[in-house]
Amino acid sequence: MIRRLLREPLLQFLLIGTGLFLVYEAIDGGRLEAPREIVISEARIEALAENFASVWMRPPTAVELKGLIDDYVAEEVYYREAIAMGLDQDDTVIRRRLRQKMEFISENVADSVEPIEAELQDFLVQNAGKFARPAELSFRQVYLSAERRGDTVRADAERLLAELQAGRGPADPAEAGDTTLLPATMEVASPQQIASAFGEEFARQVDETPVGQWSGPIESTFGVHLVRVDERVAADAPMLVEIRPIVLREWQAEHRRRQNESFLAALRGKYEVRVEGPAAELLAVRDAGSAVR
Repeated sequence: MIRRLLREPLLQFLLIGTGLFLVYEAIDGGRLEAPREIVISEARIEALAENFASVWMRPPTAVELKGLIDDYVAEEVYYREAIAMGLDQDDTVIRRRLRQKMEFISENVADSVEPIEAELQDFLVQNAGKFARPAELSFRQVYLSAERRGDTVRADAERLLAELQAGRGPADPAEAGDTTLLPATMEVASPQQIASAFGEEFARQVDETPVGQWSGPIESTFGVHLVRVDERVAADAPMLVEIRPIVLREWQAEHRRRQNESFLAALRGKYEVRVEGPAAELLAVRDAGSAVR
């Protein structure tokens, strides 16, 4: 009779399930029981009081301090019970927050490193293009409205250009053009400043314009322009002493990035990553291609 019962699939399933449950309880049972002692140290109380003072600009009263401690205890109780119940598992928000905290650890290590002047100088030389000051222009422009003049705008611009080049234009050349809110002159302006006012294409063309003569017509999204470049300051590479705070900031950002990469590589080396399904083949092909290059 007993042997026959033991052969029943349902009974076997129940016995196996019970056994697995008991094994799980033996292995993970400690997780289900949260630690029962909560210690509020003097250092913790001081930290709570300091946080309060930083917000309210005064130390907490005895009643307020008790409330801070009670709130901390409530937070600790909820935290421990949530961990004991396994609520931290498979939670995307918690996973991202823990990742951020690990990255903060790596970044704090990187930020604690202070470069010597030689390192900053080498960084400046190796990244000269990032720190180079762009060429700057001082120019005047005369605007002719395509909307107002229609098909004659380009012919009008070429006729006015000939007059200005011959020195027959008005004392203020802008008076020969049309009314506009665009600046008539720009002094020591960078390509970015020029592009912000007139557009990228205008900035590119005016950068190629010779110094000391009226040139054009140059088109922009606003219309047609005649331009006289009065001064062009060539691009140059600043000395470290001139832009040290900027170089230091960029060096720290690069150092932080490399530190994060090294930290992740060291941690990842502790794991064997196995990708399953069709994506495994795609990744294998991509990795092989990267190795070839």
